[in-house]
Amino acid sequence: MDQNLSDRIRNDIKANEVVLYMKGTPIFPQCGFSAAVVQLLTQLGVKFKGVDVLADPAIRQGIKEFSNWPTIPQLYVKGEFVGGCDIVREMFQSGELQELLQSRGVNVKVS
Repeated sequence: MDQNLSDRIRNDIKANEVVLYMKGTPIFPQCGFSAAVVQLLTQLGVKFKGVDVLADPAIRQGIKEFSNWPTIPQLYVKGEFVGGCDIVREMFQSGELQELLQSRGVNVKVS
């Protein structure tokens, strides 16, 4: 991966508390896995930046190399890679995702 792309990803992750690299946008997800993570974050009231990997093939490949994770979506919280759809879903169901977000100072809607 070239340095500019790596810097671009690193800057996005640093500048935003929560970033979701996904297929499509938060308003119009283009795959079920991306839609599932958007739904979970929305349910928690978490503000996040969605990055559409379909709009930029370099980002689509670059984020996989950056995280050493083969699939999209990819969730980052406070600069740290959390995981993909299955991991995020399991963390949500166990309450671990809410705990992680709150422990990192991310506002979460308490139900």
